[in-house]
Amino acid sequence: MAPRRRRDSQQWILDWLVKTTGRVQNFANDERTVPHGVKSYRMIPRTMYRVARHQEDLARAAAQRGHAETAAALYWQACQTYREAQHAIFEDDNPEKTFLYERCVACYGKVVSLTGAPVEAVEIPWEGVRIAALFHRAPAPHPLPAVLFIPGMDMTKEAAPHPLQNPFTRRGLHVLVMDGPGQGQSNLRKIRVTHDNYERAARACIDYLAQRPDVDRDRIGVCGTSFGSHWGPRLAAVDDRVRALATTHAVHGSKRAIFEEASPRFKQMFMYMAGLTDEEEFDRMAEAMCDDEHARLVRCPTLLVAGEYDPLCHLEDVLAFYEKLGGPKELWVFEDEFHRVSGRDGIAGLEIYPFLADWLGDALAGRLPDDLRKMVLVRQQDGIGPYGPSVRTLLIPGRDGRPPTGPG
Repeated sequence: MAPRRRRDSQQWILDWLVKTTGRVQNFANDERTVPHGVKSYRMIPRTMYRVARHQEDLARAAAQRGHAETAAALYWQACQTYREAQHAIFEDDNPEKTFLYERCVACYGKVVSLTGAPVEAVEIPWEGVRIAALFHRAPAPHPLPAVLFIPGMDMTKEAAPHPLQNPFTRRGLHVLVMDGPGQGQSNLRKIRVTHDNYERAARACIDYLAQRPDVDRDRIGVCGTSFGSHWGPRLAAVDDRVRALATTHAVHGSKRAIFEEASPRFKQMFMYMAGLTDEEEFDRMAEAMCDDEHARLVRCPTLLVAGEYDPLCHLEDVLAFYEKLGGPKELWVFEDEFHRVSGRDGIAGLEIYPFLADWLGDALAGRLPDDLRKMVLVRQQDGIGPYGPSVRTLLIPGRDGRPPTGPG
């Protein structure tokens, strides 16, 4: 039986926002994420399937004519569209969800086979099940540093990094991307997420990296995006093999904002990922997911990246989490931005991942000071982005570098 949540009564509002904004969440952003033909939430899987099928048909035709590069680009588009289509379905053993995700994986495989991209599909044993992952190999005759990439709750291992434009491997960093509990193939395998099992699955992925002969086991970092910004610090707190941590699209501290204030989709999705139908039980789980105490145990160099007005994680929660971190630390706050800080004006429209890869590369190479404590306001229209000077405060009095003044 499908769960019934208090906020399910807001479905008509969500349908209206889907129709008018082309988005299912993060409504402050302007770009559409679903096609114009989508008029309600329930239309998303089938409408996006038609788009993905067209992209896949074009890709197949290009491949038949020997146009491998064009075919790979089209298969990549189809992969991402199928991924978004399946994600809108919250139901175990749903044949449409299974079909759509299988097409996502198949199209990703076509990208790899057509281009020879150095990506390996791997299965990592963990607590009686297997975690599906993708290992992106950086070319080198000797062991290289590696990064465990932890996707967000709306992502799968096929979402990022791009297998043909991988900012990590281009900088000499191997990358392992996992489908952790509740994500991607783990979701279809009914490997549920709990308040504390993700970091255990991630530790198994660190075990895998540490035993690979092409990985420098003393230089392993973690990159977490969106809900990965919650799971990444929890992993670093319990595994000292993590030597550097970078997170973006913040979900720190209390989870009230994401589950009680933002789009109802977040709670709907996460209850499905957790295999829970009782909302009160889920609320207790969400309360236990506050990660403030883990912050104190993180000793490796850590970068946090957040939007100033992120509706899923308020700035005061980001700042409180940053203050609690136990080791060298840096915080980039994107002025006037929301949950998604990638591709924004403050970094000249680039994706955020090249900046994270640079930072992790510096951290793993020992190029950061042990006493690092830096807070950067990434201004929207001027300045030098994350390379700017540290600010004393993000509060209005003093944030522009001028001392606050009293009345008169």
